[in-house]
Amino acid sequence: MAAALSGAMAAEGPGSLLALSAAAVSRSMGALERDVWALPGHLLRGLLPLLTVFRLERAEGAARRAGLSTQPIWRKLWDDVMKTRPPNSENITCWRKKFLETFFSNVLHGVLDVSSDWRLNDHHFSPLLHSSPHVSQLTLCNMLQGAVELTAEHNQKVLENLAVSLRILKFQHLLSSDQSIRRSLVLLLHRLIHHGSVSQVSMYSWPVPDTVLLVLILSMSAGFWRSGNALTYQSSPCGLCREKDKAQSQESAQERVERGHCDGREWSDGENQKGSPRAPEEPDAEVNRCRADVCLNSVLSGPRSPLQNQACEEASSKVPCDTSIQGGSSCCISDQLSCHSVLRKTRRRLKSAVGKKRRCLRRSRGPYADPEDLYDFVFTVAREDNSGLLDKNSTTEGENAENWTSSSPGSPCTGHAVCKKRGGSAGIFSLKAAHRFRSVSTLELFSIPLTGETCRTLSNLLSSWVSLENLVLSYNGLDANIFCILSGLRALSRHSDCHLRVVRVSDVFSHMPCMELVRCILSAFPRLHMLSVSFDLKNQLEVNRPEGNPSCSQAEIPESCLEQLEIRFPREPLHTAFLVPVLKASKSLQQLSLDSATLPCSQEFGLLLEALKECNPNLKKLSFHDMNLAEHQKEVLLLLQDPVLQEITFSFCRLFESSTTEFLSEIINTVKRNSSLKSLKLPGNRLGNHRLVALADIFSEDSSSSLCQLDVSSNCIKPDGLLEFTKKLEGHIQQRGGQIQFTHLRLFQNWLDQDAETAQEALRRLKAVCSVVNDSWDSSQAFADYISVM
Repeated sequence: MAAALSGAMAAEGPGSLLALSAAAVSRSMGALERDVWALPGHLLRGLLPLLTVFRLERAEGAARRAGLSTQPIWRKLWDDVMKTRPPNSENITCWRKKFLETFFSNVLHGVLDVSSDWRLNDHHFSPLLHSSPHVSQLTLCNMLQGAVELTAEHNQKVLENLAVSLRILKFQHLLSSDQSIRRSLVLLLHRLIHHGSVSQVSMYSWPVPDTVLLVLILSMSAGFWRSGNALTYQSSPCGLCREKDKAQSQESAQERVERGHCDGREWSDGENQKGSPRAPEEPDAEVNRCRADVCLNSVLSGPRSPLQNQACEEASSKVPCDTSIQGGSSCCISDQLSCHSVLRKTRRRLKSAVGKKRRCLRRSRGPYADPEDLYDFVFTVAREDNSGLLDKNSTTEGENAENWTSSSPGSPCTGHAVCKKRGGSAGIFSLKAAHRFRSVSTLELFSIPLTGETCRTLSNLLSSWVSLENLVLSYNGLDANIFCILSGLRALSRHSDCHLRVVRVSDVFSHMPCMELVRCILSAFPRLHMLSVSFDLKNQLEVNRPEGNPSCSQAEIPESCLEQLEIRFPREPLHTAFLVPVLKASKSLQQLSLDSATLPCSQEFGLLLEALKECNPNLKKLSFHDMNLAEHQKEVLLLLQDPVLQEITFSFCRLFESSTTEFLSEIINTVKRNSSLKSLKLPGNRLGNHRLVALADIFSEDSSSSLCQLDVSSNCIKPDGLLEFTKKLEGHIQQRGGQIQFTHLRLFQNWLDQDAETAQEALRRLKAVCSVVNDSWDSSQAFADYISVM
């Protein structure tokens, strides 16, 4: 370490008494730490770079009091130890947190050796323990070795720290795991989600998901699991659950005592008032109350289980209550006894059947069977339809008789046909011996194929997931199973305390028209703030469907709180008549993005602009991507002179494919007169050098434009054209006395590699004027790739 410190000092410059003293102090921090923190700022500044990570992290408070920032030291640590450039480094505000969070992950996964740098090698420093308070995001990969390590006995304090600091838990490239690893995962999820602060669970890139593992993660993310007493940590039940159960049992006992006193008084009142007149509705209320007390004893906080529904129905049919008789309490008592009797008999029958099935499953799993294993729980969720636990008849949440939008019988949403065909309504599930714990507010599933069985499970979980605020389903191969997911969302929408505000659905194939899906979701969730629907291709069945099928298009959409709407059409026509009702219902809309839509006739685009002007006065951002607007020059100019829009994007819209030079001049003059437009994005429109140079006139002396951002990515711009644009821009700035609001220029994927020297000069001069974002793009290779796929 002394040699390393000497080298560090040598790099700083010639040795001095101050540097030598700082080096000596850094080697004796264990004894001198308290006195060191009291040093004046100019002395502390020379000492901080010589400290280990352990001491540097502890010096944060002293440095702040002395008016010093440790950010440059943490940034240098990142460069020396990580040896990579982090993505979006310009947006990193705290390099201390960034370093320690990445350091934790690398040590956990065994990709960083702490002995590789003297600043990490401190006998006081426990890598996982001391960095864990700074971890807000964690990714677990492959065989979940990280979960096993974090739940080990020697990392108990690390897990407690993560329960406080961790907010985002990610799973990536998972593989099938054995029973012991799944147990570790259960302990981890229970501690971090049910008794922790994790609010987001994301799963990525799982081409062949393990159903047991996937359902396990989904169920625990939704807050469902068995009692914490069934979860052993270091050979003892979960202490947090034990304390909670104890408190709840005390409350339940008190309630039972109070109910007993109340029932006794009611019995007495009933006997004493046998001859007195009573209101005719009182016996009904009493009967219903007693039935509710008996039948609603599910351990879940959601709907009643099918077992209870069946038992109570049997009790109701066997013990009729005549509302005209006197002494309604005695009728309730007899009903209660009968209901108890039927419940016991039904439970015995079901327990016997389930017991036989479980014994068969355990025998098939060989000598490693465990009576408390996870298989039993997971498949009461994932295979409820096979075990009889899914209520195929109840319509309490699923409402099979009611379609999504009260549309015509031909609608694909009607009756949830897919859910019926696959066994039961998607809105209800019962979990035997499961408890409801804290759940996450964000669920993201990227590139994870979801089978019909898994979709039904997810639908069941969604139906009562009231804490869910953000749902992202991306490339999950849903196809017809989209209706199953919609059924669960429909059930969720009926909860008054539902918090869902953001929904993103994207996939390769669409099984229903995009606008139909948009309207279905908005009709159920008018409180959504953001909705994104994106599909690459039409499903063959969808291709063959006749255009203009009424289905959801005739449904009334209630006024919504929608602020952002994104639709990517799978090359299907943009029928304004279907979009206008959505726009009318979304008075608060601020951002609209339309992607890959075709315009069936020349009037459609004009009708869209009229609808936007009339229905959405608060629209600030409007984006069109991959839409042929070559023949809509008039409408483009109307948009550019809109006094409300602040950001307009025409991305790969072929604006200049059949235009003249007059059209470009009109665009420039329109933008020059618009003082409200802040951002203009024109990527992929084949501007070329001459059009780019012309765009510099937007910032001329006679311009009233307030344009701050210009995006000219993917526009065949060469270095000489960029240099000429720069010189012209510099001239306009000089004429305006240096007063210009232009701050950002984006230049991704242009032909700047054809003359590196000229490109570097242009970029150097541009960066003195504004912030430039570009990349080292190989245009020759990109052209070769383009030719290869033609």
